[in-house]
Amino acid sequence: MSNADDLVRPEIRSLRPYRAAQFADGLVRLNANETPWRPPGDSSERGLNLYPDLCPTALTAALADYYRVAPAQLLVTRGSSEAIDLLVRCFCRPGLDDIVICPPTFGMYAVYAQIQGAGIISVPLNTEPGFCLDVPAIVAAWTERCKLVFVCSPNNPTGHRVPTDELAELCAALDGRGLVVIDGAYTEFADEDPTHALLGRFANVAILRTLSKALGLAGTRCGALIAPQPVVEMTGCILPPYAYSTPCTEAALACLAPESRGQLAERVTLLRSERERMAGRLAALASVIEVCPSQANFLLVRVRAPDAFVAAANDGGILIRDFSRDPDTRDCIRITIGTPEQNDQLLQALANEV
Repeated sequence: MSNADDLVRPEIRSLRPYRAAQFADGLVRLNANETPWRPPGDSSERGLNLYPDLCPTALTAALADYYRVAPAQLLVTRGSSEAIDLLVRCFCRPGLDDIVICPPTFGMYAVYAQIQGAGIISVPLNTEPGFCLDVPAIVAAWTERCKLVFVCSPNNPTGHRVPTDELAELCAALDGRGLVVIDGAYTEFADEDPTHALLGRFANVAILRTLSKALGLAGTRCGALIAPQPVVEMTGCILPPYAYSTPCTEAALACLAPESRGQLAERVTLLRSERERMAGRLAALASVIEVCPSQANFLLVRVRAPDAFVAAANDGGILIRDFSRDPDTRDCIRITIGTPEQNDQLLQALANEV
């Protein structure tokens, strides 16, 4: 089992991180050029006139407890999107290294690669049956230039989950050759979490998580990179100091508190139940060709007349996402699962006007 940090750019391995001001409880802070008074309207516990912790230690510990990993295996990021950016910048040299993506999938993998100047190799999902990951094709397409493969599971926008044994097969095949990045933004809605099965076996795996979905904290932009400690340390080197803000930290800690977790679990259970109800109701509509199986908090629906379908939803006061012009998701619409009342509103709009 090879260490994935051997694949990190040499410039990053030799980087000396910026040394920011250090703080200690009980000592007056005259070493960071902060203003000594709180700003008007500041109701935060810490005080917004003070920089947050250099690294959000308390939040790291809370997230590590929630995901059941060691704090040294977790890096707090501003949404899981920042973790994608950090990994691409950490592993890919402009013009020299590539990433592998498996469309249809989350578009930001390619965007961050383009910003970095990394190449993009596309290995599409098998559409028959049902958007499956093609592990042999990924391995066959791999070259010495490849450093990262991004696998979204459950996948956005299709909703399917890649079985853990297939993810393990990919990690084993790329051991010493590349880092397998599993975007688990929708894991809470799925039947299985592969984190511990993979993290305990492979040094070349990284898992992305976010508080934006199941935990309802999209406005805080809080995510996490979970990986072997060397990968976390190398990736953390390129984060700026004081990266995670005080208000967002306080909101995330309140949400992650033990007394909050029961309510979060109940909401996930309701959304999973509504997902199955909506799948059945949508499949019965004459305008719908297929409802793809989903383990996320949305459904990908193939329809006969996408423009009319979207217009009917809009006329009923509902926004849904049109993927119909993407060649990988021709005639498909993505529908997020809302409250039972919101879902009924959508069904009524589609029944009346499609």
